[in-house]
Amino acid sequence: MGNNVLIIGASGDIGIAISKRLAQDGYKLILHYNKNKEALGHYIKDLSSEAILQLIQADLTSSIELKRFLQQLVFPVDHIVFASGKTSFGVFQHATEALMDEMLALHVKSPWVITKELLPDMIRRKTGNIIFITSIWAEQGASNEVLYSSVKGSQNSFVRALAKEVAPSGISVNAISPGYIDTKMNGHFLEDEKKVITEDIPMNRAGHPDEVAHVVSFLMDSRSSYIQGEVINITGGW
Repeated sequence: MGNNVLIIGASGDIGIAISKRLAQDGYKLILHYNKNKEALGHYIKDLSSEAILQLIQADLTSSIELKRFLQQLVFPVDHIVFASGKTSFGVFQHATEALMDEMLALHVKSPWVITKELLPDMIRRKTGNIIFITSIWAEQGASNEVLYSSVKGSQNSFVRALAKEVAPSGISVNAISPGYIDTKMNGHFLEDEKKVITEDIPMNRAGHPDEVAHVVSFLMDSRSSYIQGEVINITGGW
């Protein structure tokens, strides 16, 4: 099995944790980011220079930049981890059509296009992993996060369907569904709101990005290859 991993959304807190863990595991990384170049640069300086194959900036809500991104991929891709995403907080009736298009492009269309482009070579080699970081709201739904819940639910459906289609070709497709994780994406919560959330979680704490990264590492292991089309919850029992 090859060891080149494309990580979409590598500059987010979970993306950073995944990148660090997979570098430690000996994988070679192709790292995508959009705006957080400073955060990305801060942590990759601590990684072995041999671990980083390429850094690529692209706004994946733009069809033009998405095409440019694919054109810049110069290394073979053996595995893909989709860790990018943004939430949209507010009542549904205030959502604009422009925001709907942006959320769909980032969470649904761009993963479709990227996977469609890279899948033929993975099938030809009869090996590879495709892993999505989705969300607890994909299954449960969240008031005031209807768009985010919808697009993450679409990712879960894509994982389950594609897994059945490519399993005979040796490709594993799975998702990881985090609950409340201590990331900047959840930074909009006030301290009192965080307290209410953690009190509702049986483990009485937020999850850590490293805990998500650990499950990515587990799924990437060849000994996990019989896990197919699963959405693994990391929620602390929430």
